[in-house]
Amino acid sequence: MYKWIGRWTGQAGRLKRLASWMGLLPQSVIVAIGWFLATLLLLFSITGLGKRVLRNIQMLLPRRSELEHLRIRYDYFYQLVMTHYELLVESERLYNPKAFPGRFTVEGEEHLEQALGLGRGAIVYTAHCGNFFYYYWYLCQKYDCLTVATASSEELRPLFEKFAAMGCPGLDYDHTPPLELMRRLRTHLRNGGVVFLLGDFYRPAFPLSSFFGQPSRSPDGTTMLSIELQTPVIPFCGWRKHGFAHHLSFEPALHLASSYTRSTRSEATVWLNRKLERMIRERPEQWFYWFNAEERWEVREPHAPLASSQEDAAEFQTRQEAG
Repeated sequence: MYKWIGRWTGQAGRLKRLASWMGLLPQSVIVAIGWFLATLLLLFSITGLGKRVLRNIQMLLPRRSELEHLRIRYDYFYQLVMTHYELLVESERLYNPKAFPGRFTVEGEEHLEQALGLGRGAIVYTAHCGNFFYYYWYLCQKYDCLTVATASSEELRPLFEKFAAMGCPGLDYDHTPPLELMRRLRTHLRNGGVVFLLGDFYRPAFPLSSFFGQPSRSPDGTTMLSIELQTPVIPFCGWRKHGFAHHLSFEPALHLASSYTRSTRSEATVWLNRKLERMIRERPEQWFYWFNAEERWEVREPHAPLASSQEDAAEFQTRQEAG
Protein backbone atom coordinates (compact mmCIF):
# COMPACT_ATOMS: atom_id res chain seq x y z
CA MET A 1 0.00 0.00 0.00
CA TYR A 2 2.64 2.52 1.06
CA LYS A 3 4.73 1.65 -2.01
CA TRP A 4 1.83 2.74 -4.23
CA ILE A 5 1.71 6.07 -2.41
CA GLY A 6 5.48 6.43 -2.63
CA ARG A 7 5.46 6.09 -6.40
CA TRP A 8 3.41 9.27 -6.64
CA THR A 9 4.32 11.47 -3.67
CA GLY A 10 7.81 12.13 -4.98
CA GLN A 11 6.51 13.56 -8.27
CA ALA A 12 5.16 16.95 -7.22
CA GLY A 13 5.64 18.53 -10.66
CA ARG A 14 3.79 15.77 -12.47
CA LEU A 15 0.98 15.88 -9.93
CA LYS A 16 0.45 19.59 -10.48
CA ARG A 17 0.26 19.05 -14.23
CA LEU A 18 -2.09 16.12 -13.74
CA ALA A 19 -4.33 18.24 -11.51
CA SER A 20 -4.49 20.87 -14.23
CA TRP A 21 -5.36 18.33 -16.93
CA MET A 22 -7.89 16.41 -14.86
CA GLY A 23 -9.61 19.65 -13.96
CA LEU A 24 -10.79 19.82 -17.56
CA LEU A 25 -12.73 16.55 -17.25
CA PRO A 26 -16.27 16.26 -15.88
CA GLN A 27 -16.43 14.77 -12.38
CA SER A 28 -18.51 11.87 -13.71
CA VAL A 29 -15.69 10.89 -16.10
CA ILE A 30 -13.13 10.90 -13.28
CA VAL A 31 -15.41 8.73 -11.15
CA ALA A 32 -15.79 6.26 -14.05
CA ILE A 33 -11.99 6.16 -14.38
CA GLY A 34 -11.83 5.49 -10.64
CA TRP A 35 -14.06 2.43 -10.93
CA PHE A 36 -12.02 1.19 -13.89
CA LEU A 37 -8.72 1.53 -12.01
CA ALA A 38 -10.23 -0.14 -8.95
CA THR A 39 -11.18 -3.11 -11.12
CA LEU A 40 -7.68 -3.33 -12.55
CA LEU A 41 -6.03 -3.10 -9.12
CA LEU A 42 -8.27 -5.82 -7.75
CA LEU A 43 -7.64 -8.12 -10.69
CA PHE A 44 -3.86 -7.67 -10.53
CA SER A 45 -3.77 -8.22 -6.76
CA ILE A 46 -6.42 -10.93 -6.45
CA THR A 47 -3.94 -13.48 -5.05
CA GLY A 48 -2.02 -10.97 -2.92
CA LEU A 49 -3.51 -7.82 -1.46
CA GLY A 50 -6.98 -8.68 -2.74
CA LYS A 51 -6.94 -12.05 -1.02
CA ARG A 52 -5.68 -10.57 2.24
CA VAL A 53 -8.32 -7.84 2.23
CA LEU A 54 -11.10 -10.38 1.64
CA ARG A 55 -9.81 -12.62 4.42
CA ASN A 56 -9.79 -9.71 6.88
CA ILE A 57 -13.32 -8.70 5.89
CA GLN A 58 -14.50 -12.27 6.42
CA MET A 59 -12.79 -12.41 9.82
CA LEU A 60 -14.26 -9.20 11.22
CA LEU A 61 -17.67 -9.32 9.52
CA PRO A 62 -18.50 -13.04 9.78
CA ARG A 63 -22.26 -12.53 9.69
CA ARG A 64 -22.21 -10.92 6.25
CA SER A 65 -22.80 -13.10 3.21
CA GLU A 66 -19.97 -14.09 0.88
CA LEU A 67 -21.50 -11.90 -1.82
CA GLU A 68 -21.49 -8.98 0.59
CA HIS A 69 -17.84 -9.68 1.44
CA LEU A 70 -16.95 -9.48 -2.24
CA ARG A 71 -18.91 -6.26 -2.71
CA ILE A 72 -17.19 -4.63 0.27
CA ARG A 73 -13.80 -5.59 -1.13
CA TYR A 74 -14.56 -4.15 -4.55
CA ASP A 75 -15.92 -0.92 -3.07
CA TYR A 76 -12.87 -0.75 -0.80
CA PHE A 77 -10.53 -0.71 -3.80
CA TYR A 78 -12.64 2.06 -5.34
CA GLN A 79 -12.35 4.05 -2.12
CA LEU A 80 -8.57 3.60 -2.19
CA VAL A 81 -8.33 4.88 -5.75
CA MET A 82 -10.57 7.89 -5.13
CA THR A 83 -8.92 8.83 -1.83
CA HIS A 84 -5.45 8.64 -3.35
CA TYR A 85 -6.62 10.78 -6.26
CA GLU A 86 -8.11 13.34 -3.88
CA LEU A 87 -4.98 13.52 -1.74
CA LEU A 88 -2.47 13.65 -4.57
CA VAL A 89 -4.40 15.60 -7.21
CA GLU A 90 -7.83 16.94 -6.26
CA SER A 91 -6.62 18.53 -2.99
CA GLU A 92 -5.12 21.29 -5.16
CA ARG A 93 -8.71 22.56 -5.55
CA LEU A 94 -9.92 22.17 -1.98
CA TYR A 95 -9.86 25.93 -1.42
CA ASN A 96 -12.04 26.54 -4.46
CA PRO A 97 -15.70 25.79 -3.60
CA LYS A 98 -16.62 26.24 -7.27
CA ALA A 99 -14.47 23.22 -8.18
CA PHE A 100 -17.00 20.97 -6.51
CA PRO A 101 -19.96 22.66 -4.79
CA GLY A 102 -21.40 20.63 -1.95
CA ARG A 103 -18.17 18.71 -1.37
CA PHE A 104 -19.01 18.46 2.35
CA THR A 105 -22.39 17.99 3.97
CA VAL A 106 -22.31 18.21 7.74
CA GLU A 107 -24.61 17.10 10.53
CA GLY A 108 -24.32 17.45 14.29
CA GLU A 109 -21.56 20.08 14.30
CA GLU A 110 -23.46 21.85 17.06
CA HIS A 111 -22.28 19.07 19.41
CA LEU A 112 -18.69 20.16 18.86
CA GLU A 113 -19.54 23.82 19.31
CA GLN A 114 -21.44 23.13 22.53
CA ALA A 115 -18.52 21.08 23.87
CA LEU A 116 -16.09 23.91 23.12
CA GLY A 117 -18.39 26.24 25.03
CA LEU A 118 -17.41 24.42 28.24
CA GLY A 119 -13.92 25.88 27.97
CA ARG A 120 -11.99 22.61 28.17
CA GLY A 121 -11.33 22.07 24.50
CA ALA A 122 -12.69 19.05 22.63
CA ILE A 123 -11.37 15.77 21.26
CA VAL A 124 -12.85 14.73 17.92
CA TYR A 125 -12.51 10.95 17.98
CA THR A 126 -12.72 8.92 14.80
CA ALA A 127 -11.44 6.01 12.74
CA HIS A 128 -9.47 5.98 9.49
CA CYS A 129 -12.65 6.05 7.40
CA GLY A 130 -13.35 7.90 4.20
CA ASN A 131 -10.82 10.62 3.40
CA PHE A 132 -9.71 11.45 6.94
CA PHE A 133 -7.18 13.98 5.62
CA TYR A 134 -10.04 15.99 4.12
CA TYR A 135 -12.05 15.88 7.33
CA TYR A 136 -9.14 17.20 9.32
CA TRP A 137 -8.65 19.94 6.72
CA TYR A 138 -12.33 20.90 7.16
CA LEU A 139 -11.89 21.21 10.93
CA CYS A 140 -8.72 23.27 10.53
CA GLN A 141 -10.61 25.84 8.44
CA LYS A 142 -13.03 26.54 11.31
CA TYR A 143 -11.23 25.69 14.55
CA ASP A 144 -7.84 25.85 16.22
CA CYS A 145 -7.06 22.21 15.47
CA LEU A 146 -4.21 19.80 16.13
CA THR A 147 -3.72 16.11 15.36
CA VAL A 148 -1.24 13.30 15.94
CA ALA A 149 0.06 11.46 12.89
CA THR A 150 2.85 9.11 11.96
CA ALA A 151 5.22 10.50 9.37
CA SER A 152 8.04 8.00 9.81
CA SER A 153 7.36 6.46 6.39
CA GLU A 154 9.19 8.24 3.60
CA GLU A 155 6.24 7.44 1.32
CA LEU A 156 3.76 9.18 3.61
CA ARG A 157 5.85 12.15 4.69
CA PRO A 158 5.17 14.26 1.54
CA LEU A 159 1.42 13.92 2.19
CA PHE A 160 1.74 15.22 5.74
CA GLU A 161 4.00 18.04 4.60
CA LYS A 162 1.51 18.94 1.90
CA PHE A 163 -1.40 19.21 4.32
CA ALA A 164 0.73 21.03 6.90
CA ALA A 165 1.40 23.64 4.20
CA MET A 166 -2.38 23.86 3.73
CA GLY A 167 -2.81 24.86 7.38
CA CYS A 168 -3.27 21.42 8.94
CA PRO A 169 -0.66 21.11 11.72
CA GLY A 170 0.20 17.77 13.25
CA LEU A 171 2.46 16.23 15.88
CA ASP A 172 4.64 13.42 14.58
CA TYR A 173 4.04 10.44 16.86
CA ASP A 174 7.24 8.69 15.77
CA HIS A 175 9.58 11.64 16.29
CA THR A 176 8.04 13.56 19.21
CA PRO A 177 9.06 12.36 22.69
CA PRO A 178 5.96 10.97 24.49
CA LEU A 179 6.11 13.48 27.37
CA GLU A 180 6.45 16.38 24.94
CA LEU A 181 3.59 15.00 22.82
CA MET A 182 1.20 14.84 25.78
CA ARG A 183 2.34 18.22 27.09
CA ARG A 184 1.53 19.92 23.82
CA LEU A 185 -1.85 18.20 23.55
CA ARG A 186 -2.74 19.21 27.12
CA THR A 187 -1.74 22.81 26.45
CA HIS A 188 -3.77 22.89 23.25
CA LEU A 189 -6.89 21.58 25.00
CA ARG A 190 -6.48 23.88 28.00
CA ASN A 191 -6.39 26.77 25.53
CA GLY A 192 -9.76 25.67 24.15
CA GLY A 193 -8.51 23.98 21.00
CA VAL A 194 -9.74 20.92 19.11
CA VAL A 195 -7.66 17.74 18.95
CA PHE A 196 -8.43 15.31 16.11
CA LEU A 197 -7.46 11.77 17.18
CA LEU A 198 -7.80 8.53 15.19
CA GLY A 199 -8.50 5.79 17.71
CA ASP A 200 -7.81 2.84 15.38
CA PHE A 201 -4.16 3.82 15.00
CA TYR A 202 -2.06 0.74 15.87
CA ARG A 203 1.36 0.14 17.38
CA PRO A 204 2.56 -3.09 19.07
CA ALA A 205 3.71 -1.01 22.06
CA PHE A 206 0.22 0.35 22.80
CA PRO A 207 -1.64 -0.94 25.89
CA LEU A 208 -3.52 -4.21 25.52
CA SER A 209 -7.18 -3.64 24.72
CA SER A 210 -9.97 -5.14 22.64
CA PHE A 211 -11.02 -4.30 19.08
CA PHE A 212 -13.79 -6.08 17.19
CA GLY A 213 -13.95 -8.44 20.16
CA GLN A 214 -10.33 -9.52 19.66
CA PRO A 215 -7.29 -8.81 21.84
CA SER A 216 -5.36 -5.99 20.25
CA ARG A 217 -3.38 -2.85 21.08
CA SER A 218 -5.03 0.58 21.20
CA PRO A 219 -3.81 4.09 21.97
CA ASP A 220 -5.12 5.44 25.27
CA GLY A 221 -4.26 9.11 24.78
CA THR A 222 -7.90 10.05 24.24
CA THR A 223 -9.07 8.52 27.50
CA MET A 224 -6.06 9.85 29.40
CA LEU A 225 -6.60 13.43 28.25
CA SER A 226 -10.37 13.34 28.56
CA ILE A 227 -10.33 11.97 32.11
CA GLU A 228 -7.48 14.16 33.32
CA LEU A 229 -8.72 17.45 31.83
CA GLN A 230 -12.47 16.66 31.84
CA THR A 231 -12.40 17.31 28.12
CA PRO A 232 -15.47 16.13 26.17
CA VAL A 233 -14.98 13.55 23.42
CA ILE A 234 -16.97 13.99 20.21
CA PRO A 235 -17.36 10.73 18.24
CA PHE A 236 -17.08 11.62 14.57
CA CYS A 237 -17.38 9.73 11.31
CA GLY A 238 -16.85 10.90 7.77
CA TRP A 239 -17.51 8.94 4.61
CA ARG A 240 -17.74 9.31 0.86
CA LYS A 241 -21.37 9.54 -0.24
CA HIS A 242 -20.62 9.40 -3.95
CA GLY A 243 -17.93 10.71 -6.25
CA PHE A 244 -16.20 13.61 -4.49
CA ALA A 245 -19.04 14.32 -2.05
CA HIS A 246 -18.40 13.55 1.62
CA HIS A 247 -20.65 13.46 4.66
CA LEU A 248 -19.35 14.54 8.08
CA SER A 249 -21.25 13.43 11.16
CA PHE A 250 -20.59 14.69 14.70
CA GLU A 251 -22.22 12.83 17.61
CA PRO A 252 -23.15 14.09 21.10
CA ALA A 253 -20.27 14.63 23.50
CA LEU A 254 -19.01 11.88 25.78
CA HIS A 255 -17.84 12.97 29.24
CA LEU A 256 -15.52 10.15 30.26
CA ALA A 257 -14.49 11.78 33.54
CA SER A 258 -18.00 11.26 34.88
CA SER A 259 -17.75 7.45 34.58
CA TYR A 260 -14.04 6.57 34.52
CA THR A 261 -10.86 7.37 36.45
CA ARG A 262 -7.18 7.11 35.59
CA SER A 263 -7.13 3.59 37.01
CA THR A 264 -10.03 2.49 34.78
CA ARG A 265 -9.05 4.27 31.58
CA SER A 266 -8.38 0.91 29.89
CA GLU A 267 -12.09 0.16 30.27
CA ALA A 268 -12.87 3.56 28.75
CA THR A 269 -10.61 2.73 25.79
CA VAL A 270 -12.50 -0.52 25.17
CA TRP A 271 -15.77 1.41 25.34
CA LEU A 272 -14.53 3.96 22.82
CA ASN A 273 -13.34 1.14 20.58
CA ARG A 274 -16.94 -0.04 20.41
CA LYS A 275 -17.81 3.34 18.90
CA LEU A 276 -15.14 2.83 16.23
CA GLU A 277 -16.37 -0.69 15.50
CA ARG A 278 -19.88 0.62 14.92
CA MET A 279 -18.59 3.27 12.50
CA ILE A 280 -16.64 0.66 10.55
CA ARG A 281 -19.48 -1.88 10.48
CA GLU A 282 -21.91 0.73 9.16
CA ARG A 283 -19.67 1.58 6.20
CA PRO A 284 -17.02 -1.14 6.04
CA GLU A 285 -15.82 -0.33 2.53
CA GLN A 286 -14.64 3.06 3.83
CA TRP A 287 -12.19 1.70 6.42
CA PHE A 288 -8.57 2.17 5.35
CA TYR A 289 -6.93 -0.66 7.31
CA TRP A 290 -8.42 -3.75 5.67
CA PHE A 291 -5.08 -4.21 3.89
CA ASN A 292 -3.21 -5.08 7.12
CA ALA A 293 -5.85 -5.65 9.81
CA GLU A 294 -4.46 -9.13 10.50
CA GLU A 295 -1.35 -7.57 12.04
CA ARG A 296 -3.35 -6.25 15.01
CA TRP A 297 -4.39 -9.41 16.78
CA GLU A 298 -2.65 -10.72 19.89
CA VAL A 299 -2.10 -14.43 20.50
CA ARG A 300 -4.17 -15.25 23.57
CA GLU A 301 -5.18 -18.33 25.52
CA PRO A 302 -8.64 -19.59 24.45
CA HIS A 303 -9.92 -19.62 28.05
CA ALA A 304 -9.23 -15.90 28.58
CA PRO A 305 -10.68 -13.93 25.67
CA LEU A 306 -11.04 -10.17 25.76
CA ALA A 307 -13.92 -10.37 23.31
CA SER A 308 -17.02 -8.28 23.72
CA SER A 309 -18.96 -11.14 22.18
CA GLN A 310 -18.03 -14.74 22.98
CA GLU A 311 -19.77 -15.89 19.83
CA ASP A 312 -17.74 -13.51 17.65
CA ALA A 313 -14.54 -14.55 19.45
CA ALA A 314 -15.23 -18.24 18.87
CA GLU A 315 -16.01 -17.71 15.19
CA PHE A 316 -12.89 -15.58 14.77
CA GLN A 317 -10.73 -18.29 16.41
CA THR A 318 -12.25 -20.98 14.19
CA ARG A 319 -11.49 -18.96 11.03
CA GLN A 320 -7.93 -18.35 12.16
CA GLU A 321 -7.32 -22.05 12.76
CA ALA A 322 -8.87 -22.89 9.39
CA GLY A 323 -6.93 -20.24 7.49
